[in-house]
Amino acid sequence: MTLKARLAEAPIVVAPGVYDAFTAMLAETAGFDALYLSGASIAYTRLGRPDIGLVTETELEDVLSRIAERVALPVIVDADTGFGNALNVQRTVTRLERAGAAAIQLEDQTSPKRCGHLEGKLLVSRAEMIGKVKAALDARASGDTLIVARTDAVAVEGLDAALDRADAYLAAGADVLFIEALRSVEEMQVATSRFAGRGLLLANMVEGGKTPVRAAAELERLGFAVAIFPGGTARAAAFALADYFASLKAHGTTAPFRDRMLDFQTLQRLLGTEAMLALGKQYDPDGADR
Repeated sequence: MTLKARLAEAPIVVAPGVYDAFTAMLAETAGFDALYLSGASIAYTRLGRPDIGLVTETELEDVLSRIAERVALPVIVDADTGFGNALNVQRTVTRLERAGAAAIQLEDQTSPKRCGHLEGKLLVSRAEMIGKVKAALDARASGDTLIVARTDAVAVEGLDAALDRADAYLAAGADVLFIEALRSVEEMQVATSRFAGRGLLLANMVEGGKTPVRAAAELERLGFAVAIFPGGTARAAAFALADYFASLKAHGTTAPFRDRMLDFQTLQRLLGTEAMLALGKQYDPDGADR
């Protein structure tokens, strides 16, 4: 099922953040319907840097292609500002769609952008962002590839201006609206009420961020169609790995940590190693004798 078709159905789509093929495979195994490729998490895990516009389009595309090769789930891709002007946006959409994106998210920050829950964001004009949305729509090869328009205007221009921007992006043809960093449940209700029956809204759940984190069922009741948990995977991994490294340093062995680890054989089963080796033998029947 395409993401577009899935969004036409209940319940709300919950998309955990992923940042490589391994985390995507684990999320698929857990039974999710969609994934969110987080630009912030790529910056954290691939660069060891904050989300301040350092990730390039080619780095994003490389990660996406590896995920799309490994899993069958639709992937919502955080493409930041589109990596430039409207022409850059078209090239970005073309490349990410070819690499396997089911939805491509673009935001109205200036470049370099920064995490939506950091201070000091700057915006492009509403007209420039409308042009980017239209350019993205013209560039996509399939109508099943969704364009997500994100506005960061709440922190810069206020809620009313952010809603007006979102309305303009919807009128330009955006498939999904992402109003970043809503500051309360009341603001979330105002946003969903404004677009009820007119547009699909995405809720961004960032632990410790500006938006109150709520369960998917409550977000659905509020009127959101998609809930992303973009950085939770990286934060959970960082928490676990910090404990692991501290234990290994203190004890000189992994033994005290074994009950919080997969053993070798369990990991191989998760990865599907036996099935892949068997597949290889189909193409090289003499390989078993080597």
